[in-house]
Amino acid sequence: MRRKPDEFHDGAQDGLMPLEPLDINKIQDFDELLAGYSRTAFGGRALGEAAEVLEAMLLDPDCTRVGTFSGAMTVAKMGLLICEMIDRGWLQIIISTGALMAHGLIEAVGQVHYKHDPRRSDEELYRMGYNRVYDTLEMESNLDYAEAVFKNVLDRLDPSQTFSSAVLCRELGRYLAEHTDQPGILRNAYLKGVPVFIPAFTDSELGLDLANWMIERALKEGQSMRQAFTTMNLSFNPFLDLGLYAQQVLDAKKLGIFTIGGGVPRNWAQQVGPFFDILQNRLGVTLPFVRFHYGVRICPEPVHWGGLSGCTYREGISWGKFVPENEGGRFAEVYSDATIAWPILVKAVAQRLAKRQPQDAHSGA
Repeated sequence: MRRKPDEFHDGAQDGLMPLEPLDINKIQDFDELLAGYSRTAFGGRALGEAAEVLEAMLLDPDCTRVGTFSGAMTVAKMGLLICEMIDRGWLQIIISTGALMAHGLIEAVGQVHYKHDPRRSDEELYRMGYNRVYDTLEMESNLDYAEAVFKNVLDRLDPSQTFSSAVLCRELGRYLAEHTDQPGILRNAYLKGVPVFIPAFTDSELGLDLANWMIERALKEGQSMRQAFTTMNLSFNPFLDLGLYAQQVLDAKKLGIFTIGGGVPRNWAQQVGPFFDILQNRLGVTLPFVRFHYGVRICPEPVHWGGLSGCTYREGISWGKFVPENEGGRFAEVYSDATIAWPILVKAVAQRLAKRQPQDAHSGA
């Protein structure tokens, strides 16, 4: 059917939000920049709206906030952003890849990452003890140094205890707090009482370091190398992580999630709602209907590539992971390189909250 001019609508009458040109002459800080972004289009609008959702999440006194992190963010020198979010009280729980925490540990103990010189081949880098992460180099000597630090932590633990990633991350944080005043994710999380979970712990340098420690003990006890591979005797139970996380979720009145990338951390955090559904439906126990009220994600991948590892927020509603927007859920997804968007977002929201501080000092944000 052809449109008739007398039936055309006016956006203002329909309550639509008018957009505005971005005038940089009127912008004095990052807060104002993202406020302006929110009234533009495309990726700029997405980042501006992410600032609005993150601000709402932080100002909600009932919200327990979960941070999930994947990708080489500490190699990319974004580790202090996580420290800042911890120190400001923006995160109560952290879920991460082991690699991100391992490279962050290296940074926290004073080791250095270097810019890759593309004139050197990867074969040459291997021979020289340089491990390449896209455009950045992690020296093998850094990994050896971090392993020595982790060994010191492991040597002072009771090997008869049952461990989980949260326990080991806490003990690493404790060790760092005792031996350095330099900021680091595990150190700052320990000092603020923020648990750090690494669901895929063996898929990381930290996991390999733990295996190395167990094999070294086995060899000293006279076992062969082949025997040592099959008799690693430290008790490690990842379900203790799941249980501790579930307990913290039970104590939360509302949940918010802040995500960089996708991967195991994102999906492990989000599966808590379906986990409670399974327990209630299959075991007949009574548990609350847990879903995330807020969500902010920065990830460069479109949905069809699969890197979101836990799907879009709207798709997650079908799994019982998120509160629908028509029931009060607020979500923002930014398709961008986190090394570009994340610092701007954190700085903008920090400035925005600082401006509100006199009337919102009680909010805990």
